[in-house]
Amino acid sequence: MDSVDARANLERLIQERGESYGSISRLLGRNPAYIQQFVKRGSPRKLDEADRQLLARFFGVEEALLGGSSALTPNPMRHSAPLPRGLIAVPRLALGASAGLGALVEDEAAAGALAFDMRWLRALGGQPDQLSIIRVDGESMAPTLSDGDDIMVDRADGIDRLRDGIYVLRMDDVLMVKRVALAPRRGLFSIRSDNPLYPAWEDVDPALVNIVGRVIWAGRRVG
Repeated sequence: MDSVDARANLERLIQERGESYGSISRLLGRNPAYIQQFVKRGSPRKLDEADRQLLARFFGVEEALLGGSSALTPNPMRHSAPLPRGLIAVPRLALGASAGLGALVEDEAAAGALAFDMRWLRALGGQPDQLSIIRVDGESMAPTLSDGDDIMVDRADGIDRLRDGIYVLRMDDVLMVKRVALAPRRGLFSIRSDNPLYPAWEDVDPALVNIVGRVIWAGRRVG
């Protein structure tokens, strides 16, 4: 798409949602004049990929409207009406942790989305353009997490910021959700199940594990 069209589409979306250039700039973590300069002056010439993805989710539109390729980055809300002001879509993936082989990749596994308040997500500490929701399979993390629970995973919060907490990780080609505890020996950590009937791995070498992201929220059916 031509950059002029992308700027015009963004301006229209901002007006329709009752937002301002400044509020959208803050959404992206940019200086207050960033979006106004993009729309009015064409600087930058195009939005970078992370900004474009976040805006597409926030407005509930395909990235193609903002200069991206919908074929490469489908938006899970693309067939729905635009989201109300202040909400953002988080993709729900057709994938379960502890279910066996798998990969946390939206483009391959998107199966709808749930809308959340942007301020609430930021209060959780999540990075909105890096969030996904997947299902818990099995009882290895009971009673903290039960079979069928939905968990929100922040893929931006991975190995570089590793600390005690619950993570989605891949080990021996198996995707799982486990509790990570930093070990006394520097550079190593333990992988544990909250359910004592399931095994734990102590003093794990980080090179053997792919940390997908940190679990920041969980939801479950009641009744």
